[in-house]
Amino acid sequence: MTERTKRINELARLSKERELTAEEKAEQAKLREEYLAAFRKNLTSTLDNTYIVDAKGNKTKVSKMKN
Repeated sequence: MTERTKRINELARLSKERELTAEEKAEQAKLREEYLAAFRKNLTSTLDNTYIVDAKGNKTKVSKMKN
């Protein structure tokens, strides 16, 4: 577990015990945003290296969905 995750969890526990200060709330929001950005980057990297293999053995790279 990273230091960032440990601190996010610590702030979450504190928020259940008492009201967080303005500084703690700002830190919590910043840490959560950093965590989500890292998660999205990791997921994108994983999907960029993912292929679908059909019954004939043809590999097709996973592509972005179109709206």
